[in-house]
Amino acid sequence: MANTLDPMDLKQILTLHLDSYSNRKIGSVLGISRNTVNTYMQLFAGSEYSFQELLSFDTSALSELFSSHTTMDTARHNELMLYFEGVNKARKHPGFTFLYHYQQYVDLAAEPYSYTQFLEHYRRKYPKEKGSMKLQHIAGEEMFIDFAGKKLQIIDRHTGEVVPVEVFVAILPCSQYTYVEACTSQKRADMISCCSNALRFYGGVPKAIVSDNLKSAVNRSSRYEPDINRSFKDFARHYNCVINPTRGYSPQDKALVENAVHLAYQRIYYPLREMTFFSLKDLNREITVLLERYNNLLFKRKESSRIELFQRTERQYLKDLPADTYELKDYKRAKVQKMGYVYFSPDKSYYSVPYRYIGKETTIHYTKSRVEVFYSHERIALHQRNLIKGSYITNTDHLSSTHRFYSEWNPEFFKKKALPHGEYVLACIEKVLASQDYPEISYKRSLGIIQLYRAYGSQRLNNACKRALDTDACSYLRIKNILKNNMDRVHLLDDPTQQIQPHIPFHSNIRGASAYE
Repeated sequence: MANTLDPMDLKQILTLHLDSYSNRKIGSVLGISRNTVNTYMQLFAGSEYSFQELLSFDTSALSELFSSHTTMDTARHNELMLYFEGVNKARKHPGFTFLYHYQQYVDLAAEPYSYTQFLEHYRRKYPKEKGSMKLQHIAGEEMFIDFAGKKLQIIDRHTGEVVPVEVFVAILPCSQYTYVEACTSQKRADMISCCSNALRFYGGVPKAIVSDNLKSAVNRSSRYEPDINRSFKDFARHYNCVINPTRGYSPQDKALVENAVHLAYQRIYYPLREMTFFSLKDLNREITVLLERYNNLLFKRKESSRIELFQRTERQYLKDLPADTYELKDYKRAKVQKMGYVYFSPDKSYYSVPYRYIGKETTIHYTKSRVEVFYSHERIALHQRNLIKGSYITNTDHLSSTHRFYSEWNPEFFKKKALPHGEYVLACIEKVLASQDYPEISYKRSLGIIQLYRAYGSQRLNNACKRALDTDACSYLRIKNILKNNMDRVHLLDDPTQQIQPHIPFHSNIRGASAYE
């Protein structure tokens, strides 16, 4: 097959021909096949322009006139190009191979090309090379993050099992200052923890974190508006930055961190290849040593290291870290029960909310230390997390007036209620509270006794309680009967000897008890 020549080669052929060189000599001088030179000379002669006019044309004009020339068998070539249209449509189908389609082509074609030429013609017809733009990175603008494709490993000291671990890599693209950490997995908690550690390592926060489309960062990937994981979004809100996932299948969007991963293989993985570690802590301690050495290496062209560039050009542009470290948040949905609590399933416990939200659907935001309850994006309750299963955590401000009154019941509460009505009422209540092993019974009896003042007044209630104490009859029903029968108005005599005197007057004809001795 003759080659399609560059327009500059065509001008050289024309120049040598006008200098009286033969076609064979032209091919020899230019390193071009004699047949190719012959073909082009025929094309020059068959054109409507003279050789001098063709020589005066610029390269674009020559390219337009002769760029489509080829000495290949047109029918054979056209047959292959038509076949390629079906091949290209099937390109994205799972399991596609060029070899499969080449074998089909061989069966169909009368004079098939070789497999090498088959691939060459396909690449010429459907070139896939794309240009790559050099990105200019602004100091303090972004932090790229990624997980390395290859894993490190630790040994379980007790079982001897080899446990693979993930490696997290972060880089500030302006200075290329790099952070590396080993973690147990790529799950949301580990990824966010690594991001938090990276920000503390840099001592500041960039405007954006550029992540991959891994599941722990993005719920649903999109080229234009990805759905960012709720916990990762909350992490960004805490550190006052934004999350900017890359486009799917576009590693060039974060080429620097991809390159940092490869450099981590060289500078960190390779020195660790013959070391054995029994914990993540030990592994990360050694990674820190190697990472410091890596960041202190001088760039050949910049004559400075990553740490020097970071301190000189980027550190000042990072935003300050918040005062407290981010705690990972999780989320649960729960309906407020009739008793005014939401059920928190992770701990199997209950947390109170304001009683007016009974029956409403709420969202629980929780961390390791606290539990927050939201309704319509408004926080309605905040509690310290209690890990005791089955516990009821109550804020008395959440209860209704009736429930709050009931929740305050205790011995001191009833003593305080009884005191304004008199000392005998207080003494009677103390005796009732002490008489029952089960406090709820004594609480209800005490409340009943105190409430009698509403019908009879505090003075009569105090007198009735005095009479009940004297006769050892401290109970709700007895005190109520004393008041009902006005017995609180009949005074008991203080002298015991007077109590046995008869009410019949003395007479000499009446015998007394002494007559029967």
